[in-house]
Amino acid sequence: MSDQGILAVVSGFSGAGKGTLMKELLRRYDNYALSISATTRSPREGEVHGREYFFVTEEEFDRMVREEELLEYARYVKHSYGTPKSYVLEQLQAGKDVILEIEIQGALKVKEEFPDTLLLFVSAPDAAELRRRLTGRGSESGEVIRERLARAKEEAEGMDRYDYLLINDDLDACVEEMHRIIQAQHARMSNNRRFVERIRAELAEC
Repeated sequence: MSDQGILAVVSGFSGAGKGTLMKELLRRYDNYALSISATTRSPREGEVHGREYFFVTEEEFDRMVREEELLEYARYVKHSYGTPKSYVLEQLQAGKDVILEIEIQGALKVKEEFPDTLLLFVSAPDAAELRRRLTGRGSESGEVIRERLARAKEEAEGMDRYDYLLINDDLDACVEEMHRIIQAQHARMSNNRRFVERIRAELAEC
């Protein structure tokens, strides 16, 4: 099968547990590389520059956009987010499966540029659980929680543009399902064009 890595985009409602899923996936398996996004928002408690995000100023972010250093970028709840391009391409060429944790607008931009990108959408089991998780964080004001729920309503309209839906009810089961889906992509014909061409050429000489 192809030596090229799989590019997978993971999106989902705020509070669905995307970050926790990513951390657990990387802890269990060593063939993944998690792309680190650049953002203009301030770090939350415990977050480290270059680990969770690259925390940059608005001016630095604008420079990255101008110089086309970002694979995609978007504004979300008053802050800008973007995916540094060079890291993603280097990891894919090295055979790593690269995970991008970005919102819908950015996911669809990546899909346009790289049609073989795998799109995964993560959701809580229901809206009540989503609200409970957001409230339970304790890191955001009531106004921000309302903004995130309003954003979730908009995001729900784009869920069916994704390839797979993951319900994050049981963390262990969700991580394993995500791993199975991504690994299955290595066998897709679209990811094995070089093999197909080689076997055709070999058979032509028989």
